[in-house]
Amino acid sequence: MGLGAAGALTLYMLGLGAWRSRSKPGEAPPEAPDSPHRPIALSRMDWRLTDHRGRAVRPADWLGRPVMALFGFTWCPDVCPTTLLDVAAWLEELGPAAERLTVALITVDPERDTPEVLAEYVEMFDARILGVTGEPAQIARAAADFRARYAKIPTGEGEYTMDHTAGVFLFRADGRFASLIDFHEDRQFALPKIRRILG
Repeated sequence: MGLGAAGALTLYMLGLGAWRSRSKPGEAPPEAPDSPHRPIALSRMDWRLTDHRGRAVRPADWLGRPVMALFGFTWCPDVCPTTLLDVAAWLEELGPAAERLTVALITVDPERDTPEVLAEYVEMFDARILGVTGEPAQIARAAADFRARYAKIPTGEGEYTMDHTAGVFLFRADGRFASLIDFHEDRQFALPKIRRILG
């Protein structure tokens, strides 16, 4: 007789708690074991993209600063603009500490989201947000490393929208994944999560 989904989840959480308990007080916990649902560390990612200013972006470029990253697209009708408005509000509330963050929107729609389109889009929310695009294969590689999912959904007459993972990925300055701000969770938990990666 199998454990079932609830039992498997309980065992995973107990294992995660045991893993976290190996660190000493005041130290960051060691990197979690690989999981098909948990983003890998930025230091182990291998993708090549371009930001909205036309500059090459690699995961290694983000090491040394805490990172907030999300996947989305400029034609998104609700989830993306709502999340970016939240991000802008969090940056404002963090004050000077926000300058220590790298914040990026990685498009899942490179066909329409050129650097120029992204530049205009992110500027509407906060100039500190990077718009990131690239070749479809590199976007797919980045999404796989983040354990994010996306899919093109036809809407008729040659038009389409994009379905994608909705959440903000948080990484520590050393590149280790810290946590996720899920789109559906209570926003009161967001700032404490961000402040933890800022140290």
